[in-house]
Order: sequence, then C-alpha cells, then structure tokens
Amino acid sequence: MKGKHNHTLTEGSITPAIIRFALPFILGNLLQQCYNITDTFIVGRILGPEALAAAGSSYALMIFVTSIFIGLCMGSGSVISMLYGGRQHNEMKQNIFASIVIICTVTLTLNVIGIAFLKPIIRLLQTPPELFQLTYDYLFIIFCGMLPICIYNFYAFMLRAIGDSTTPLIFLALFVILNILLDLLFIIGFNGGIKGAAWATVISQSLAALTLMLYTNIRFPQLHLKKEDLKCSKTAFQHITAHSLLTCTQQSVMNFGILLVQGLVNSFGTAIMAAFAAAVKIDSFAYMPVQDFGNAFSTFIAQNFGAKQTERIRKGMKSAFLLVSLFSITVSFIVYITAPQLMGIFVQPEHTDIIQIGAEYLRIESSFYIGIGWLFLLYGIFRAIDRPAMSLVLTIISLGTRVILAYTLAPIPAFSYHSIWWSVPIGWFLADFIGFIVLLRIRRKVL
Repeated sequence: MKGKHNHTLTEGSITPAIIRFALPFILGNLLQQCYNITDTFIVGRILGPEALAAAGSSYALMIFVTSIFIGLCMGSGSVISMLYGGRQHNEMKQNIFASIVIICTVTLTLNVIGIAFLKPIIRLLQTPPELFQLTYDYLFIIFCGMLPICIYNFYAFMLRAIGDSTTPLIFLALFVILNILLDLLFIIGFNGGIKGAAWATVISQSLAALTLMLYTNIRFPQLHLKKEDLKCSKTAFQHITAHSLLTCTQQSVMNFGILLVQGLVNSFGTAIMAAFAAAVKIDSFAYMPVQDFGNAFSTFIAQNFGAKQTERIRKGMKSAFLLVSLFSITVSFIVYITAPQLMGIFVQPEHTDIIQIGAEYLRIESSFYIGIGWLFLLYGIFRAIDRPAMSLVLTIISLGTRVILAYTLAPIPAFSYHSIWWSVPIGWFLADFIGFIVLLRIRRKVL
C-alpha cells in the first residue's frame, strides 16, 4: 500500500541495517560531488583559471549560506526521527509543520539579505578586482534560486528521517544529470560563460525540488499535512527551534570558518585560489562518504534513542567507528599517492604551479582523514541523543582552531599559505579528543 513501507531502523541486524541505510546517502553525495567536479572541469577547462577562481570563491559563500537551512533541515530531521522511532505520529506531523514555517522564513530572509548586500560580501572576501564581476554575476543568479534548494533539502531530509534514503538518491541523480546537460548547453552551446553555469544549477534544482515535493506528498501520505495538521503547537515549535537552531548554528559556524579561510586564501592571489578551488572539490569528494555515513548513522541512533533501544545504540557505535576507520585509512592512501594526477583533471598541464600547490594541500589533508571521519560520527551521535549543543561545541573547537592558526601563521613568511593547509587536521583531532571525553562521561547517563 502507498506510503506504508517499513523504514524503521529499530529492528533487525545492526551493521547491515546501517550500511543499507547509509549507502544511498553516500551515493547521493558522491553524485553531488561528481556534479561539482564536472562543473569545475567545464569551468576550468573551457572558461579558464579566472572563471575557476571566481566559481571556487563563490562556492565557499554558497556552501555557507545553504548550510544554514541545511542545518535547520538536519535538526528537524533528528526530531522527526525520534518521534517516528517512538511511533508518535501526531506529534511528528505537528513538528513537520513547525519545521516548514521556520525553515521557509529563515530561507526567504537569507535570500533578501544575500541579494541586497552581495557586493559588500564579495569585497569582504577579499576577491581580487579582476574577478569581482565574474563572482557577482555567478552569485546573483544562484541567490535568486535559493528557495528551490531549501525545498529540495527539506523533503530529502524528511524522507531520510523516516528511514527512506533511496528516494532522495533517485531524485538527486536526475538533478545531477540534468544539471550537467544544462551546463554543457548554456556554457558551450549558448556561450553563456559563468552565468550559464549558474542558470543551469538554478533550473535543475528547481525542477528537482518541485518533483520531489509532489512525489513525497503522493507516495508517503503519513508525511502529507492535512488541514487539521496546520496548527501552531507551542511545544512543537519549541522542540524544533531548539534542535534546528543549534544544528543550523553548527553547520553555519562550520562553513563560516571555511568562508574565513577562503578569504585568507584569496589574499594570496589567483594561483593559490585556483589550486584551492580544485583541491577542495577533490578533498570533499574523498571524505564525503564518511560525512554521509555520519548523517545516516545519526538517523539510526535517533530512531533507536526514541524507541529506547540502548543496546542497539551501543553495538551500532562500535560497528560505525570500525567501518569509518577502515574506509578513511584506505582513501587516505589513494589520495596521497595520486594527488598530482587528481589536480591534473581540472588544471591544464602547463599550470604546474597550480598543480603543485593543490597536490601539497591534498597530501596534507588526506594523511589525516580518519580524524574528520571520527568527528562526523561524534556530530551525529550527539545530535541524535538530544545533545545538539555538543555538536556545536565540537564544531567551534575544530573550525576555531583552524581559523586562529591560519590567520596567526599565514602572514609569517616562513609559514605562508602552508599553515592554512596544516591548521585543518590539527582542528579535527583537537575536537575528536574533546568529543570522546564527553561521550565517555555521559554514555552511562544517556544510554
């Protein structure tokens, strides 16, 4: 029967259940990264280093902005997972309505602010004058398409919250294919330049949002809000606000730190910017699976936490840390060995300085992927056991360390931009250390 599929994660074998649920998360974001890499390839190879640098700088800002409402969606999803696991379906619908009101209000506000203050924001990022107009053209179009990105992510996170990670994967695959085709059409066919890349993203994301929303309401009636569900429950708003704002703050702090680092990178000129733009895409692609696994694992913990299945949580934690450690070590080895070749995908062979700088970044970061893998698991655990504030604290420690070290050491000629690369893993492991101490202290009390 429609919408009656059993997506619960509170029964059955633990490790296979986590892997089956996490796999569509991982494949989905790998698809997203494939698009990002393809987009970077098209822009870098066809439009040149200047357009690549402008798109890279824009990417950091857009990740920061979208992280705000993705954080809201993620926090809402944690609450919905707990209520779904505890079979509190009426309360779940009230929380879904509260989530819609809060997330749409925040997104529209961000949209207006972003468009109104776009030029000062670009200057604040220390964007070189020769790249200012390219960056502005790209970001203005992307900001105009903010609401569809919000709608798509809300429905994707809501489906994952009830244990369905496959449907968002299918729609994401369609979005990525359409986006790449439109990239080729607008950039090569219509000679649209960097504006063409922006329009391709907005159009494909809008279609993905509309179709996913319609599909969800038809296929999953337990998530479809009826007239009687559209009421403002004070308890629901307080619960969603507490979780969503903390998770939102965590995501925005994380990406604000990255944005500050992007501003510092920009101060070193176009070559460093271009190397960083390409290397970050590769870096994100490499460790994205452990980030997605952490988000999927958070849903597993949240459902079992709501159902009071503490033994499943303990066993799941042991399994998750083992899987993430093995994966991280394997990917670290691959990226370290192939760093120059990976940079060569995006940069023409004659730009040897850009390839060398990017390869150095990749070799430093890839040596410590296990640190970010553990950190993503800790984020997910604390969010799922009703301790979202701790995830925020760990993010502040990780990113704060990165920003402070980078801004302190980069102006010193002996360290220069190399300190920006080394500050990242130092932040990861400091946050891991604090996170494990706190988890050991509260484990008995909470679980």
